[in-house]
Amino acid sequence: MNPNWRSFLESAEGIFDAASADLLHFGDAAAELQAAGQQTILVPLTHLGLLEASGEEAKSFLHSQFTSDVNHLAEGQAQHAGWCTAKGRMQASFLAWRNGDAYRMTVSADLQDATQKRLQMFILRAKVKLTSLNDSTILLGLAGRQAEEALADAGLPCPAEPMTTAASDGVTVIRLETNRFVISAPEEMKADLWQKLSVKARPAGTPAWRWLDIQTAFPLVTLATKEEFVPQMADFEKIGGVSFHKGCYPGQEIVARTQYLGKVKRHLYRLTSTQALSAGEALYSPDNLDQACGMVMSAAPSPKGGYEALAVVQSNYSTNVHLGSREGPQVQAAAVNP
Repeated sequence: MNPNWRSFLESAEGIFDAASADLLHFGDAAAELQAAGQQTILVPLTHLGLLEASGEEAKSFLHSQFTSDVNHLAEGQAQHAGWCTAKGRMQASFLAWRNGDAYRMTVSADLQDATQKRLQMFILRAKVKLTSLNDSTILLGLAGRQAEEALADAGLPCPAEPMTTAASDGVTVIRLETNRFVISAPEEMKADLWQKLSVKARPAGTPAWRWLDIQTAFPLVTLATKEEFVPQMADFEKIGGVSFHKGCYPGQEIVARTQYLGKVKRHLYRLTSTQALSAGEALYSPDNLDQACGMVMSAAPSPKGGYEALAVVQSNYSTNVHLGSREGPQVQAAAVNP
């Protein structure tokens, strides 16, 4: 993480987790969670890293590696994309958009270095340059009923539709859903943007953003869940992250076969629990004596109390799911896409 960005956030009373880049809160975690559900929040997306692919063959290279149709990613559009192993397991997920002739991609921060190094191995002689933008660019999340007003007050453009982008003076705004945005901006603009956006948006920590991801069923692949799921297990195709009409990419044969044979037994579920949940935690069912029946993808405290999560769960055991072991605490599971 950019030390200047971290220092700035700490001066704004941000509290970081000692073991990770997660920004826990700005003094009142519970109130920030309540604001995520009812008001407007401003979240430094320190749990995400930012990569750029540039060069005259960047488009064809990414198209040959990712599950999405990069060839048809136009200026002003954004798309979800996955990167799979040869066995069809997701080793990273991205939010990708055009930046002129280059492509920018957010990725879980704990996977960025390994992802960049491994992608670099496949470039060979292609005219592509992969660059980390963490030192030069900040990522902000803005969400809530006054989000559009906050953008306008800060002099920032507002994309018209979900999964579209708008850019001005080096800043790109991506609309994820009706009232949720990601802002990519030069690092030197941090103080000015923070001051202007925080007039209408309450600063909040990473847990508030993760809770919003859970509400909108966005399955971010992290180090804890790397290579655990084929895309359809996480319902990744349902958010436009998989194209079944493009050419080959790593794992494409397995992903396509899974889709057309209809053999996906695991899907994305929302969990509610009185016990804390964490990404990578195994789920079990007393009805299945052979193996775990699922895994948590992402989790956050709930504004209602307790905890919520996204998890990949074997559908025929979803009515009897327990945390950690078959004798562990029971959690409630509801299908994201029934």
